This record gives sequence, C-alpha cells and structure tokens, in this order.
Amino acid sequence: MEHQQNAPKHLSPETAQWWQSVMSEYALEPHHIRLLTLAAEAYDSAQQAREVLQLEGKIFIDRFDQPKPRPEVAIQRDSAIGFARMLRELDLDISGPTDRARPPSLLSNRGL
Repeated sequence: MEHQQNAPKHLSPETAQWWQSVMSEYALEPHHIRLLTLAAEAYDSAQQAREVLQLEGKIFIDRFDQPKPRPEVAIQRDSAIGFARMLRELDLDISGPTDRARPPSLLSNRGL
C-alpha cells in the first residue's frame, strides 16, 4: 500500500526529504511510519546537539570551577542511539534479503 503522506512539518528540510524518500521506497504500515518519524526526530535532535557542541565545546566549567560535560553531549549520544535503533527496527539499512520481517519495498510491488 503506497502512502501519499507529507513529512512532518517539524523536521529539518534535509530530514524531511529523507523521510519522504523512505516513504516512497517502502510500503510502510502505520506503526512503521511512527518508527520512521521517531528516527527522523532523533536524527534532527542529534544534529542540533552536534551544532551546539561545535560552537560551545563539549565541556563547561561549573560554579565550583569543575569541568562538566555539556548536556548536549548526552542529547547527541542518546539521539544517535535512538536513530540507530529505529533504523534497526525498520530494517531499512539492510540491502538484500534478511531473516527478519521487513516492510516490502514498493519497487518490488510494482514489478521493478
């Protein structure tokens, strides 16, 4: 079943384009679309945290004059892990057949 959905508006333009490309390539069920959206949100979150870390660095000095990791370090790490887990759940990064169930490619449904 082909979905004619637009990417969620809160995604970055690049991530929205990726989301749309996945939607056009795979026949996703509603629960897969939710996982795809969570993956896209996690990716954007990791990128936003990375941008802050590039500007501010990974460490700050707290009020006791002690070095501490910026909160964005954990946000980037957790978001990257979440993105990887969502991709694994969707099984999108595997080329060729696998033993796990995977949403069928729309291309295979069209006889291409």
